[in-house]
Amino acid sequence: MIVTAWNNGKNNPSGSGYGFKVDIKDRDIYFNKDWKNVYLELEGAEGEVAVNINKKSFWTPKCRELISKDVGNWLIKNKKAPWPRGHPPKVKMEYISNNRFKVKFIKTDL
Repeated sequence: MIVTAWNNGKNNPSGSGYGFKVDIKDRDIYFNKDWKNVYLELEGAEGEVAVNINKKSFWTPKCRELISKDVGNWLIKNKKAPWPRGHPPKVKMEYISNNRFKVKFIKTDL
């Protein structure tokens, strides 16, 4: 699935306020309401990042964000954040199993 980087509008250099916005269809296919967290393997980073999805907002039509300071730091470290207004980067999120996903940057030809 392709997800869009998200920010709460503050572009905090600590990484807080960043995450990924998941399409409703993908959320309903790949995520389970019984899970408390999902674990993301971020390309080029060590270990996994735990992201809380045990919140009402993730399951509403409007929100659907996977919010994590670690995701923000990953985006900043890889010079993908902050981004120009209205042009957030997109990344590929690949379902591995259960509540685990692999996240990779989409390669673009410039």
